[in-house]
Amino acid sequence: MTAVVPVRTSAELIGAEEPVLAHNYHPLPVVVARAQGAWVEDVEGRRYLDMLAGYSALNFGHRHPALIEAAHRQLDRLTLTSRAFHNDRLAEFARRLAALTGLDMVLPMNTGAEAVESGIKVARKWAYDVKGVPDGRATIVVAADNFHGRTTTIVSFSTDEVARSGFGPFTPGFRVVPYNDLAALEAAVDETTAAVLIEPVQGEAGVIVPDDGYLAGVRELTRRAGCLFVADEIQSGLGRTGRTLAVEHESVVPDVVLLGKALGGGIVPVSAVVARREVLQVLHPGEHGSTFGGNPLAAAVGTAVVELLETGEFQRRAAELGGILREGLESLVGKGVVGFRSRGLWAGVDVDPALGTGREISERLMREGILVKDTHGSTIRLAPPLTVTAEELQSALHTVEKVLARSA
Repeated sequence: MTAVVPVRTSAELIGAEEPVLAHNYHPLPVVVARAQGAWVEDVEGRRYLDMLAGYSALNFGHRHPALIEAAHRQLDRLTLTSRAFHNDRLAEFARRLAALTGLDMVLPMNTGAEAVESGIKVARKWAYDVKGVPDGRATIVVAADNFHGRTTTIVSFSTDEVARSGFGPFTPGFRVVPYNDLAALEAAVDETTAAVLIEPVQGEAGVIVPDDGYLAGVRELTRRAGCLFVADEIQSGLGRTGRTLAVEHESVVPDVVLLGKALGGGIVPVSAVVARREVLQVLHPGEHGSTFGGNPLAAAVGTAVVELLETGEFQRRAAELGGILREGLESLVGKGVVGFRSRGLWAGVDVDPALGTGREISERLMREGILVKDTHGSTIRLAPPLTVTAEELQSALHTVEKVLARSA
């Protein structure tokens, strides 16, 4: 006779995590057990509209049929070889990803932070081998309020003291300038500059969209200065802003693009450095690598993601639904919302601090069946899957309006 295993409640499961999980996150008190499309379900069967989409890792929703099929098909054939051998899926993935971004070569990795770390190494190697910067003197210019990950090198140039405090000594070689300030950027660039590394839209900072002309200005400045433009599109790329890449809003092609999150379709971690051939050719065997980077399962899923984007459908959806999102948020200004920024299907919403912190507003929305996440202070971010419907999006905005009215 089969024993009946009792279903554990959310409270029980959350309590079970406390003694065994490091407390490096403060998740909302919801325990997700199932998901499909834009919806998730907790262990008690309550449904929630996912308006965060795994920080853009789930651009195509939970368990998109084409991506699940690609993963299942590959699981039955081959999952890992390491890069000690070739595999039959990697070349197609790299070729199609390069074509999608308008660049030439791909360095496959796993996580977003790995892509950033790899981009930093590539930029420094290029500076020494191609630009002729004296060994050990290469610098990289970055923007204040950036978020590129949490490795020791990356937090070395973060301006977020929560991310930095207690983790020194820090890696040298970075210069921090204000975001969206071309004059400050130009003043920081000199003959030692290997690259300018920026987010085309700053996600963690609250979906900060730069002024028109800023990205084009960065491209022109780096071209004149003879250094690389490295665009971190890990959150902003792959359809989120209504274009394949956020830099496309200004018809800009960087030297290097960093991708991750949505590239794995919410199934496996997949990231990549995509660059001009002259840049990535500075790497030689033994200088950089990854056991799992470019594995057959990741390449199969990544290829299926690229195939979805090649049609342009998801970029169009993000642009069209982004108009609905913007209109809805405009109607909430003065009704609990003091300001917002959006690009495509992505928004940072500043709630009146008198109504609560971003965390408190997120918890109130959770109780109404909407999942969002705060950034800083009383700001929340909205980034639903690109598969969300107009009706679902409008319903979520109505719920936001209702929660803010109750909070007043």
